[in-house]
Amino acid sequence: MASALQNLSNYDSEKIPSGKGKSIGIIVAEWNKHITFELLKGCVETLEKHDVQHADIHIRFVPGTFELPFAAKSLAQNQHLSSVICLGCVIKGETDHDIYINTSVANALQNLNLQFDIPFIFGVLTPNNEQQALDRAGGKHGNKGIEAAVTALKMIAL
Repeated sequence: MASALQNLSNYDSEKIPSGKGKSIGIIVAEWNKHITFELLKGCVETLEKHDVQHADIHIRFVPGTFELPFAAKSLAQNQHLSSVICLGCVIKGETDHDIYINTSVANALQNLNLQFDIPFIFGVLTPNNEQQALDRAGGKHGNKGIEAAVTALKMIAL
């Protein structure tokens, strides 16, 4: 659903499963880090709010969004994780690079969801401009990092 219609950062915390005893991987793209690091902040705060211990949150950084699936797979293979959250931001530019990157990452994460026995969460912003990204990284449309954390906790409980 479009962010303009529903801000999922506002949620009933009583309906979110506890993350107690869960281990979560978070992969963060450094490209557009003024945006992705805000997503990371919201994500970590939400996981900790729902009983995931700080020591059980494994954060890795990659150069850009395209590298998220490789790092997610590598982390899942080398750590005993309950879920992997991938955070990135690809802002549309003058070329179609955003379509290729976003489609490739979405497809790769979907494949990882089917290959592994844990959920991989697509926490990638795909805005048309920087303002739309900022609006979704703690701005008027909430913080999609919060939503990615909530999604991970719900999918782990599934």
